[in-house]
Order: sequence, then structure tokens, then C-alpha cells
Amino acid sequence: MKNPMLEVVSLLLEKLLLIANLKLFSSGAPGEDKGRKSFYEISSFLRGDVLEVPRTHLTHYGIYLGDNRVAHLMPDILLALTDDKGRTQKVVSNKRLILGVIVKVASIRVDTVEDFAYGANILVNHLDESLKKKALLNEEVARRAERRIGLTSYSLLWDNCEHFVTYCRYGTPISPQADKFCENVKIIIRDQRSVLASAVLGLASIVCMGLASYTTLPAIFIPFCLWMAG
Repeated sequence: MKNPMLEVVSLLLEKLLLIANLKLFSSGAPGEDKGRKSFYEISSFLRGDVLEVPRTHLTHYGIYLGDNRVAHLMPDILLALTDDKGRTQKVVSNKRLILGVIVKVASIRVDTVEDFAYGANILVNHLDESLKKKALLNEEVARRAERRIGLTSYSLLWDNCEHFVTYCRYGTPISPQADKFCENVKIIIRDQRSVLASAVLGLASIVCMGLASYTTLPAIFIPFCLWMAG
């Protein structure tokens, strides 16, 4: 007979590994990985092309505007703290980006191709193949991007850089990366072992911290919600 506690520990490790591979945040940032070299030819890019670069934990997208300029949506905490253009126009660091994601503030900004790529290779119009959608004319794509330049709201799942470029390129904002994340969350919720794991953790928190509202209510409602959603 299997040990229930070992099953719970095994399940928790499994969930942590799954979440770790969801590729939510980038642990790299512009200027923080100086050892990499990029390979691309700017002269081959056309105005209105979708440029795609790999981050450590996600893929970042932008629209090429010509003349070594890329419009891309970037979360940035500094936008909520200062109006100093000299500071906000600098390449967004990893800390600024992650805090921008948390407070949901961003801008559609224009940077050089080098700053946009920050040492990574660039794929051009790769979404055309993966999404199998008909693209708008390149000039219309670029104009759509230019009209959106400036401050904007941000949502990791509903309004990210991929939504921006797909809106410009195809007329419909979609994000396969966000869709994949939601599917992975559904897998976790639908797994009935999640109910057992959350119930055991809730019971353990009650035993360790006592019968307080901040321990008892989550211990009851989280397993119940998972059970109902499963």
C-alpha cells in the first residue's frame, strides 16, 4: 500500500516541475547576457515584418518599422514612477520588466534592432507559418504598430507583446503562448490529485498555525473549488 504522504510530496514536485516549464517570465534581460552573439541581417528585414526573439522563458515579438527601428510592447515599472524620458527610454532591465508585469503597466516603444534582440537570433514572420493566418499588407501592419506607440495597459494572459503583433499583422489579437499556459493550468485543476494535495497542505497549515480564519478558510475553499472545477 502506498504511503499517502509520499504520494502528496510526489504530486507537489510534479506540479512544481510543470509550473517551472510554463515559461512565464524571462530571467534574462537586455544587457544582462553579454556573452551571446546575434546573427541577423537588418537589410533583409522589410517594414511591417514580425520579428521574434527567444527570451530565457518566453518568446518576445515586435514589428519592424524600417531604419533599424522595432516597435514592441514592453512592461516597465519606471513608467509608473517617473516621466523622465531619459530614464524610461533606456533599455528595459529584467527588474523593471518583471515589476512592470506585476503592476500591469507597459508601453509600446521603439528600439533599435540590436536592443530588441539583446544578443539573440531573430526569426522573421515565423507566426505566419505557425498560425496559418493571412497577413495584412506590410505597410498596413507597420502603420497599425505606429498608431499604438505609447503607454498601454498590460496583461500577461490577455494583452502582451504577442497580442500586439498579431493584432498588427492579422487584425486579431491572439497569443499561443498565453493559450498554452491556460491549457497547462487546466491540466493541473482537472487532476483530482490536486484536491488531495491542497487538502493535506491545508490540514498541515491548520495543525501548524492553529484554527485561524486565514488558515481555515483557504484549507476548506481551495480543495472545494478544485474539486468543483475538476
